[in-house]
Amino acid sequence: MELSQNSIEQLSALLSEPALKVVVLSHTNPDGDAVGSSLAWAEALRSRGHQTTCIVPNKFPYYLDWMTGIRDIVIYRNEAERAAKAVAEADVIFCLDFHTLSRLDALGDVIAANTVARRVLIDHHLDPSQDFDIIFSHPESSSTCFLVYSIIEALWGAQSVTATQAEVLYVGMMTDTGNFSFSHLTPELYRSLAVLSATGIDIPQIYNNVYNSFTEGRARLFGYTINRKMKFLRKGTVAHMSLTEAEMRRFWFQQGDSEGFVNYPLTVKKMRMSAIFIEHTDFIRVSLRSRGKVDVNLFAARYFEGGGHKNAAGGKSYVSMEETIARFEAAVEEYANEGLI
Repeated sequence: MELSQNSIEQLSALLSEPALKVVVLSHTNPDGDAVGSSLAWAEALRSRGHQTTCIVPNKFPYYLDWMTGIRDIVIYRNEAERAAKAVAEADVIFCLDFHTLSRLDALGDVIAANTVARRVLIDHHLDPSQDFDIIFSHPESSSTCFLVYSIIEALWGAQSVTATQAEVLYVGMMTDTGNFSFSHLTPELYRSLAVLSATGIDIPQIYNNVYNSFTEGRARLFGYTINRKMKFLRKGTVAHMSLTEAEMRRFWFQQGDSEGFVNYPLTVKKMRMSAIFIEHTDFIRVSLRSRGKVDVNLFAARYFEGGGHKNAAGGKSYVSMEETIARFEAAVEEYANEGLI
């Protein structure tokens, strides 16, 4: 991955201004990459004298609660006035791990109201909007945390990375690559991991904190979903699952409990595409995963007003669960008939 020298110079010039008021944002349903990149970047900004506030639209998963600095993140759903004040006063707004303001839901309107602050995008999703003053858009990056690490290295050198930054950056790199098993696993990524490791972080403990800290309810929900709700299509090459609000309540659902469920069907040898539909009050969240040539970014954009990466994407549906599943199954047939599955 090669960063734009022009963008680095623009960012360096921006951050050379004294005592900026900065907001660091990430997307709705923030995951390890969103939280990790925000915390690491916020620490870098604060260490250089900038007043920095991290904001997310809603709560992050409970298994990330241990991360250093996470309790300082402002959750818009819980503290709307505090978040709106920080945004209104901001000189600079950094947008991390999302490519368009629509990924912020109601918080997006608050951001749009500040027409004075300079906006900087740091993201690895396809097809970013152009509503930014400085853009670091690198779909070839395995995670936004790796992108943030690369920017820190370019601006201030790898030796500037602290142990607390290394810990949260590792979380994002690990979770967005499926513990380093997905695509974009480059030599540069592994060199960055060596730098993070050299700070003394406890990598086995980080893994344990993220992947071995679930609740009993989550374990039982996973078993229920796989056993009762997983349906195979097209001779076992496509699968989908669904969870209604009532089903999730039965298993004491907490934010983040369904994380990773959509990946499980891909453990089946001939599986090419997987989907899960999660019911919310006003819509159904659609998560998609695939292998090889199957482009779920295109699928999400075409059928569910979404997008993401080639092999990991998502969208939304505003009809019932039954209608959503029927739409998905019809879309799969259409997609397959075009030779795209």
